[in-house]
Amino acid sequence: MTGSFEGKHIVVTGGTGALGSVVVGRLINMGAICHVPNTHAEPPPNFPYAQHPNVKLSHNIYLADAKTVDAFYAELPELWASVHLAGGFSAAPIEKTEAASFEELLETNVHTSFFCCRAAVRHMKASGKGGRIVNVAAKPGLNPRRGSGMVAYTTSKAAVAAMTVVLAEEIKTSNILVNAIAPSTLDTPANRAAMPNADFSKWVSLETVAATIAYLVAPANEAMSGALIPIYGQS
Repeated sequence: MTGSFEGKHIVVTGGTGALGSVVVGRLINMGAICHVPNTHAEPPPNFPYAQHPNVKLSHNIYLADAKTVDAFYAELPELWASVHLAGGFSAAPIEKTEAASFEELLETNVHTSFFCCRAAVRHMKASGKGGRIVNVAAKPGLNPRRGSGMVAYTTSKAAVAAMTVVLAEEIKTSNILVNAIAPSTLDTPANRAAMPNADFSKWVSLETVAATIAYLVAPANEAMSGALIPIYGQS
């Protein structure tokens, strides 16, 4: 399948992960050139697109470091979209949540999204041609009552949701559309292994999430911005 992304450059953080691989696959099949920052020195062995001509891997990119993020974006060609899938999860009641664990989730979920949003906005404003940004919140980030037992994670994802809305408002005159998806449990191998007795049919497929992201960053999306899109499946 080819089409609306032909020749367009798109950053996908977390692009070598389970969801990221599906998103990257969908975008390159539609003609996009995906720039994928990788924390490690080598591509993960299970990443299927390491040798694809439209996938540009950059290694040793630590997304929670502002200078590293700025340097990564500064080297990119004219950027159409930036999709921020990198993040983390942990669950524990507040009395068992150590300060270091709380800081780690803020760093992994909030700092990475903020630094990437900032760098992407600077890049897109410099081009003067607008662009698209997608962040990842989560179901408890939109409905904190569903986050009981994971207060640190819920707080971090609520911050991403708030960041998305305020940023969309701030840059709405620059033709840069900013949205976030908010999935519930994703149907990944890791989640199946962690919850083997769950009803997987109620979870959200990675393909469904990838299709939503592809729409949000598509040129055909000319107006949707500041949306926090729930992708809950049956959960």
